[in-house]
Amino acid sequence: MGIGRVAVVGGGIIGVAVARELTKRLPDAHVTIFEKEPYLAAHQTGHNSGVVHAGLYYEPGSLKARLCRRGVELLIPYAIEHGIPYDECGKLVVAQNLEEIERLEAIFERAKANGVPHVKLLDRHEMREVEPNVRGVLALHSPHTAIVDYPALTQQLAADVEAAGGTLRFNAEVVRLDTLGNQVRVAIALPGAEGSKLTEDGGAFDLVVTCAGLQADRLATASGLEPTPKVVPFSGDYFVLTGEPAEVVKGLIYPVPDPAYPFLGVHLTRRVDGALTLGPNAFLSFGREAYSKGASFQWENLGRTASDLAATAGFGGFWKFAKNNVKAALREGRTALSPKAFIEEARKFVPELDQAAVQPGPRGVRAQAMNPDGSLVDDFVFSTRGRLTQVRNAPSPGATSSLAIAESVVDKALESVK
Repeated sequence: MGIGRVAVVGGGIIGVAVARELTKRLPDAHVTIFEKEPYLAAHQTGHNSGVVHAGLYYEPGSLKARLCRRGVELLIPYAIEHGIPYDECGKLVVAQNLEEIERLEAIFERAKANGVPHVKLLDRHEMREVEPNVRGVLALHSPHTAIVDYPALTQQLAADVEAAGGTLRFNAEVVRLDTLGNQVRVAIALPGAEGSKLTEDGGAFDLVVTCAGLQADRLATASGLEPTPKVVPFSGDYFVLTGEPAEVVKGLIYPVPDPAYPFLGVHLTRRVDGALTLGPNAFLSFGREAYSKGASFQWENLGRTASDLAATAGFGGFWKFAKNNVKAALREGRTALSPKAFIEEARKFVPELDQAAVQPGPRGVRAQAMNPDGSLVDDFVFSTRGRLTQVRNAPSPGATSSLAIAESVVDKALESVK
């Protein structure tokens, strides 16, 4: 196929998994990962809840459903082989009223159609055998839903890339890709040139795959590719309990998704370090990488934040989305503005939760892909043009599915050069 040099843009778990898959498929090629930060897993990979999803919710036959199940099959043995912290703690999706029971039963049927193993519906007494402190009227139990250390997993995948002769380039922000015949040339922002058009040549490659996450649409547009779907960033705050107060929950407790809202709502999640997290909520983010809160806002990032806000405000699809989701905004805004309201949402499921032990936790930012009509892009989206393949949308369960996404994306990339 004449592939000697390969580039992957993005050092999150999906980008690194793709790079590893490329080293396996193209053992004679040299693979380079370009990452704009000084370390891996700096954004969505390092700011999520660490859940290994079993595939309960997804439309049967969708990419999400298929790649989630395949991803779990690949992730478990890999994590165990390499000693990555992994705990199959199980998950309850808990209905609180009769209306939610009907939706929960539909999720149960969907989970069975997706091949999720050993899922069961539990009554209020049976669910307390799994989680003694939970309250509800019916629960779906997924005993094989798990938690893992995704940043550690990303580091191990990167070690595999380097062991195969690959290279990691940090502090290398790719801002444009130029497709020229059978090559793709990479343009990298000069250090300190944020907001300008000053670039340096990152080299020419026979094959390029982009996994740019929060910057996926910008990189596509700068490279002359389809500008949609657009990324609209949504922040999610977590609260944390540690030590004995965290033992009130043994695994994962989730609400039943409400189709009237685009986001799931507050849930309770164990972490591999033993802490218990509450959240996240979801609200429009000031910036695509705005992780700081309140007085700790980083003024040096003001220019980038202003640019991010302008991009969201200038996208007509966002205003259509906002118009159709006033109820969701009010619900999420309540928990965003009031920590007490946030914690009370969690206490609906676990009344014994010690409010005094709850501490503010980290913030994540999700890359929510959105269409011009304001609809959310629900499934994974991959696209190919010539020797350039892009991951345009990889929401949850993206991390769970990362090794399977890598297989699928590399299939598409190699098919394009035949």
